[in-house]
Amino acid sequence: MNWTLHFLGVGAAHAAELGSSSAVLERDGEPLLLIDCGPDTLDRYLAAYGAPPRALYVTHAHMDHVGGMERAFIRLWFDEARRGQTRVFAHAALIPWLQGRVADYPGVLAEGGVNFWEAFRLVPFSRGFWLDGLWFDVFATRHHMPGTSYGIALDGSFAFTGDTRPIPEMLERYAGAGEIVAHDCGLVGNPSHTGIDDIEREYPSTWRERLRLYHYGSHADGAALEARGFHIVAPGGRIDLPAPRPPRADAG
Repeated sequence: MNWTLHFLGVGAAHAAELGSSSAVLERDGEPLLLIDCGPDTLDRYLAAYGAPPRALYVTHAHMDHVGGMERAFIRLWFDEARRGQTRVFAHAALIPWLQGRVADYPGVLAEGGVNFWEAFRLVPFSRGFWLDGLWFDVFATRHHMPGTSYGIALDGSFAFTGDTRPIPEMLERYAGAGEIVAHDCGLVGNPSHTGIDDIEREYPSTWRERLRLYHYGSHADGAALEARGFHIVAPGGRIDLPAPRPPRADAG
């Protein structure tokens, strides 16, 4: 069985030419889980797979990561076969923020009579979640306010940080055994995002070969990150992943 992480977009919020940062976990070439849904993500997903996602994980509620959910609502609501079938996995702490950002506008349809979440199947959780017999760990990251952003990991396979400052203690816990780590990284860091100097300072040099950097600011920034000896992910790029381990006894 082959596992890949397909990046639909890799850009920071202002880097429209790189696409909104989002990725799809694929199993034998088939999409299993979409991670984040920015303004252009649904179009990129449909171009790649021909149908809307069956499962979506939300790292946080900034619009460059959830701004495509309104279009997903329209697509799903008017397809009776898919209405209510797409699971949206979101940490319980994110639900109020997610509700306020994408679901609380009065009159989601002009005709009325429809609640936003009826087009989806919302699945809140705290420690992680099950999907197709796999247990996905979820961990807090450092992006703006505490309790508003969460990365995701599949034991033995990968971790995806979402937007964050460096989190070595979390990655040691959830990706300390050789997993591929997709990490937020721009050329220059700031109080809410990691820069390449932060990566070099905060993480062991032995991790360099398994880091895959995304959420950078331009093609030129990506080239500069590569010139520092790091792997970046290009828009549309795929990363081969190790096969996940069987779920741990303490999962769920």
